[in-house]
Amino acid sequence: MENILFLAHSETDGALAKAALEALTAAKSLGGALTAGVVGSVALPVAERTLAVCGPEFSAPRYASDAAAAELLIRTSGASLVIAACTSRWVRVLPGVAHRLGGRADTHVTQIKPADGKIAIRRWFYRQRMEAELERSQRPWIILVEPGCYEPFAGSLNGAMEPLTPPAVEARTRVEGVQAPRADEQTIRPDAKLLFVAGAGWTKKQRDGKEHIEEAEKLILGFLNAAQASLGSSKSLVDLSGEGQKVLRFLTHLNQVGQTGATPRHPKGLATCCHGEEPHVVGWRFIRERRAVNLDPNCGWARGKADVVYVADAFEVMAKVNELLKAESSQRA
Repeated sequence: MENILFLAHSETDGALAKAALEALTAAKSLGGALTAGVVGSVALPVAERTLAVCGPEFSAPRYASDAAAAELLIRTSGASLVIAACTSRWVRVLPGVAHRLGGRADTHVTQIKPADGKIAIRRWFYRQRMEAELERSQRPWIILVEPGCYEPFAGSLNGAMEPLTPPAVEARTRVEGVQAPRADEQTIRPDAKLLFVAGAGWTKKQRDGKEHIEEAEKLILGFLNAAQASLGSSKSLVDLSGEGQKVLRFLTHLNQVGQTGATPRHPKGLATCCHGEEPHVVGWRFIRERRAVNLDPNCGWARGKADVVYVADAFEVMAKVNELLKAESSQRA
């Protein structure tokens, strides 16, 4: 039986984020005794035994302090198997910690399962085109679970807390604060129920032979704000800025979805003004319900790559959708 450590970084109030709760579900699915290790400014009980490395110097992401805290927690727990969420904070730290401890680390894991008394993992390779099942003999084995692959743990979190003496860290950097856009300016929302993907067709000449960039921006931002959806983009659209063409001002390569972009896991997705060819559809592999709006009835989406395809003008469709959302909001008020 493996000695399992669930490793998490806490929020400012000590609670765990959704991705961490999903990783906790994965850890508990393996059975056996579970120890929790929490890093942050404050920590709350997570398992029957919860080790904590707390202090103001551990509130913000920083390699030196995070790596030292994770190493201390793993050594103290004596864990042979470490389960954590594949967040941007952990994914840049834990592979280095595995090297310090003489172990191994695997990121972007989609499933952990016992197999004939051993632990096996599943993950995707080659931009989610091939899936592999792996086992490792090296220990400790650090497994980072991809968000969206497990349901968040919904049970009670309690147990005994064991605060550890924080490790001494010599850091050359100091976190002065965090600058973030206002909530209404944020377009990437990982926890949104819907992913709205814009294609290059939004910036092309329309039926009247003219471009309508400003109208496209108003329609898309109006929908994102009303539906609290997350914004994605095809590669062809975000690349237009490098070609000197007009582009939607709020788009960056961070919004890019597809073979060379992100592979989000929202429950629903709506693609507009893009063709639905293979490089783009790869990024939609984990979207559970897929719909598309396209003027071409023979586009890639119509060839079995979307659950529903609306053969219509995206400008007209989104204008009507925004109108309905506005009416619904007025009724609620």
